[in-house]
Amino acid sequence: MRIAKESWTMDVVTPCAIPPHPPLSNYYASTDERAGFVRAVFDRTAPHYDRINRLLSLGSGAWYRRQALRRAGLRPGTRVLDVAVGTGLLGREAVRIAGEAGWVAGIDVTANMLAQARRTLTMPLVQGGAEALPFADASFDFLSMGYALRHMSDLGTPLCEFHRVLHPGGTVLLLEIGRPAGRVPHALAALYLGRLVPLISRLSTAEPEARTLMRYYWDTIEQCVPAEVILRAMENAGFAHVRCETALGVFRAYSGQRGGARGHYVNG
Repeated sequence: MRIAKESWTMDVVTPCAIPPHPPLSNYYASTDERAGFVRAVFDRTAPHYDRINRLLSLGSGAWYRRQALRRAGLRPGTRVLDVAVGTGLLGREAVRIAGEAGWVAGIDVTANMLAQARRTLTMPLVQGGAEALPFADASFDFLSMGYALRHMSDLGTPLCEFHRVLHPGGTVLLLEIGRPAGRVPHALAALYLGRLVPLISRLSTAEPEARTLMRYYWDTIEQCVPAEVILRAMENAGFAHVRCETALGVFRAYSGQRGGARGHYVNG
């Protein structure tokens, strides 16, 4: 798999609220209703999420997650927090890498997602949101989040929380799906992710909300801010050495290290 690397450096300013995408009125009437919609649609589709994800991942699945974690520096013995753990697809790979000498915890706002995760994972799982993590400062060496940044109300608040709970020098890894560049790649992605995956999800699960989830998923990809905005938000939150790796034109891995005080870039 070919990995393309992008980097972004700039003077850091005070973090501000940056929505990951504009309001999507086809799914909720106002931005105040956004969080409730997101929680509800993931709650209702939780029993089918792993099956749906296999369609969405284009065959990359566990291998890609595992490789992304290792490339970002996850090693045995690491203390890890997996935010928006969902059914545990990324957390499971973190457990395998961190090993018995490590410690991995997961947090998710959706009760039914956590219920699914508990069926296969023995790691600590907590219900809560990324915008207010119930953990002390500098509690973790490594923080991961898989394909959930687009579902946050804004970029700045969770990124500042991620910075707070990491040790100085700790690593953040954010896996995402981005809008492919170029007319032909975009058209192919729109056909597969925007039309075929929602339809197949509905037919294979007999759950109408599965189609809604996958249509919403594509719309957030289509409307998401570009990579440089996310990298800038990471630096604004205090992360240093931020970068974005892109695979297959759509899979993006954002990473960085906790720098000094929030709002100041640390070099070295």
